[in-house]
Amino acid sequence: MAHILAFERPVVELITRVRELRELASEDDRFGSELKRLEDKAARLAREVFAKLSPMQKVQLSRHPNRPYTNDYISRLFEDFVELHGDRRFAEDGALVAGVGRYHGRSVVVVGHQKGRTSKEQKLRNFGMPNPEGYRKAIRMYELAERFNLPIFTFVDTMGAYPGLGAEERGQSEAIGASIEVMSRMTVPIITTVIGEGGSGGALALGVANRVLVLEFSYYSVITPEGCAAILWKSAERAPDAAARLRITAPHLLEFGIADQIVEEPPGGAHQDHDDAAKRLDRALYAALTDLSDLSRDGLREDRYQRFRKLGAFVA
Repeated sequence: MAHILAFERPVVELITRVRELRELASEDDRFGSELKRLEDKAARLAREVFAKLSPMQKVQLSRHPNRPYTNDYISRLFEDFVELHGDRRFAEDGALVAGVGRYHGRSVVVVGHQKGRTSKEQKLRNFGMPNPEGYRKAIRMYELAERFNLPIFTFVDTMGAYPGLGAEERGQSEAIGASIEVMSRMTVPIITTVIGEGGSGGALALGVANRVLVLEFSYYSVITPEGCAAILWKSAERAPDAAARLRITAPHLLEFGIADQIVEEPPGGAHQDHDDAAKRLDRALYAALTDLSDLSRDGLREDRYQRFRKLGAFVA
């Protein structure tokens, strides 16, 4: 059964009508003009409704269960993808997908958080929250990319690293810190895309990149709005206030230089059209990779250093 948020219902209903008419138009050309009119109306309504969304409503969209996940983008953007498993120390982590593939004919490494939709998938993927072995698997991939001079694409979509006792016992913070350190010294292009949630160090472990893209209705933050509200006001019900004050949505991320580009989503959000969302992201990824390909290996590392050096405000 489709999951529909209250504020998106008028848009979803109109988009559903567009899909139904599109099927009819594929069989009868007489519906073509009506289809174009309805598509324009749906796009216009989506712009009007989504332009007024609060930060918390955008957070809800970033968590939408129908939103495309890393594997959805991998299947649409990369050819001959081969997933690699395990950290060669402890275990395989289903919350983090990693492997090699081809992007526009070029061999690349891909790493990304992966959530699940069904109960079985959510258990397998641990709701997209990696254990230490997940980040150590990512480190394996980063080092592989460095050895063979392969660009790295990472996809961020997690509430945060798993905070369980076992994860802490196996060195969760060390694994995240090591991942950040390894990414910082890479001499290959690294492009990160926040495709859903970008939560805390669990996201940053995949985010030390030359270019950081963020989808229009994604967020990137040191903490979830609920977690922030629980700390500041002792009540998760204040999450909307926290979301507004944290300034974690795409426009603020671009304004503060945390993100380099906002990737516009299809009308109604990426969850309404996975194929269109992937095509829009593909254009941004290809442009970013082309831009970075002009830099030397040492230049790529320096570019990444300077990018993060500029973040924040300094007062003498």
